Amino acid sequence: MDKLRTRTSFTSCKWIAMVASLWIQCSCGVDTFSIYSSVLKSSQGYDQSTLDTVAVFKDTGGNAGVLAGLLYSAVTHNNNYWGGFGGPWVVHLAGAIQNFLGFFMMWAAVEGLIKRPPVAVMGLFIFLSTHASAFFTTANVVTGVQNFPQSGGTIVGVMKGFLGISGAIMVQVYNIFCEGKPSNFILMLAILPTFVSIVLMFFVRIYEANIVDDVKQLNGFPIVALIIAGYLMITLVLKNIFSLPLWAHIIMFIFMLLLLASPLGIAIKAQMEDSKRLSQMFSSESNHSKENPAKDTLAYHELPDGEGQVNAALDDKILPYEESMNLLQALRTINFFLLFLAMVCGMGSGLAVINNFSQIGRSLNYTAVEVDNLVSLWSIWNFVGRIGVGYLSDYLLHTRGWTRPLLMSISLAAMTTGHVVFSSGLPGMLYIGSILVGICYGSLWSLMPTITSDIFGVRHMGTIFNAIGLACPIGSYIFCVRVVGYIYDMQATGEDHSCFGTHCFMLSFLIMASLALLGCLAAIALFFRTRRFYQLVVIRRLKHSLRC
Repeated sequence: MDKLRTRTSFTSCKWIAMVASLWIQCSCGVDTFSIYSSVLKSSQGYDQSTLDTVAVFKDTGGNAGVLAGLLYSAVTHNNNYWGGFGGPWVVHLAGAIQNFLGFFMMWAAVEGLIKRPPVAVMGLFIFLSTHASAFFTTANVVTGVQNFPQSGGTIVGVMKGFLGISGAIMVQVYNIFCEGKPSNFILMLAILPTFVSIVLMFFVRIYEANIVDDVKQLNGFPIVALIIAGYLMITLVLKNIFSLPLWAHIIMFIFMLLLLASPLGIAIKAQMEDSKRLSQMFSSESNHSKENPAKDTLAYHELPDGEGQVNAALDDKILPYEESMNLLQALRTINFFLLFLAMVCGMGSGLAVINNFSQIGRSLNYTAVEVDNLVSLWSIWNFVGRIGVGYLSDYLLHTRGWTRPLLMSISLAAMTTGHVVFSSGLPGMLYIGSILVGICYGSLWSLMPTITSDIFGVRHMGTIFNAIGLACPIGSYIFCVRVVGYIYDMQATGEDHSCFGTHCFMLSFLIMASLALLGCLAAIALFFRTRRFYQLVVIRRLKHSLRC
């Protein structure tokens, strides 16, 4: 009986839920539109503006996750209403259905199995296919934050990081099983993420948070993720330098799968340490409380940044209201719209880059292989931004008192520089620009949900951060269609609507740099408005750690 109980505790714990969420995230294959955009454009007879319009549907689906947030709140916070059958798995199932329908119908249209659909219908297909990732991400991120409430930045960074690197992982699968056949890649995207999410969705569950410090164990996941990113970088370099045979590709792919399986070992070890530590804590709890009766009544705490002391009673009065807002209450605040504006400028311009990588590379005489490598590199840098800044935001907040809006303003300033680098069109600048914009774009996806949970609370986090995520498709439409697509078509010549030279995208990147700077100013305003609030958040966390 004890063995059965032990086995159940390993398969039903927050650590296994974490691993299952990471595996679902890394199977999504986001930011791979450039791989199949060319076959979509040629098979459907689109010009660049039409292709960018379809890309806006893609971005809208991937970021309009308000329905996912509402569904998550309904099936988790009102589980009794569902007869005990509610939970994050319902959100995953809804995402899996949309993923399969969207990509399968898109594949059928590209292959000619169905009549060529109108642009709006094709937009619906791609909307469904990417809307699935919003459901997956909402279920995984919010569940992770609830299971590890003291490490929200790290959790969001890891979840978003694995989502960001999923593009590079799926490109590796594509290179082995269907290289040179983008239409088959669309079919693979219909099958693989659907299968993975259905198999793992019941492992993603909400568990009661405990007072155990999980930081040490959680740090193992970013380390593994960075190792995976480094490995993918090495494989890309090797493929560019050498002409590798198929067996070499297979061996590298198998090793990548082993790396992806390594978080399971971290989870098992962490669960064993948790069980041992909790048993020791319960045995010594009564003695500890008798020996330290006065440590639970601290009224003042020193700020990490040395700005003085704040009464803890004031903390208790202010924070409960601030951290229990629903979407309607959040919409009445200036902070919501400052964050929204920063995301329109930052995420919108970042998406404009990834959606047009194929055309940007072609205009500068990059080969198809080099463009595919840039897509993989973008996924890796995007991943580094999500993982690194997510962890860094937690570290700086707890040790230095640096607020997350401050880091967001720094990211947007660096993104402005990246767009200027892109606009130069000089040899090799596409690689340097992709590093800057990729890391900064990834950092925004890590910071935005965490800032949302900090300011508005975790109870309605899924709904609110997905509402702010609508800034992404809005920005995508502005930058992709009204800026990049319009200017490109003005410069394009010939029957295939192509443009060659630095002039094709220079003006577009300068405009995006200016608006990214506007987003930076919005983030700075948010920083000054929330600086005092973040001081209270830091104090509350210090007070909690002292009580524990």
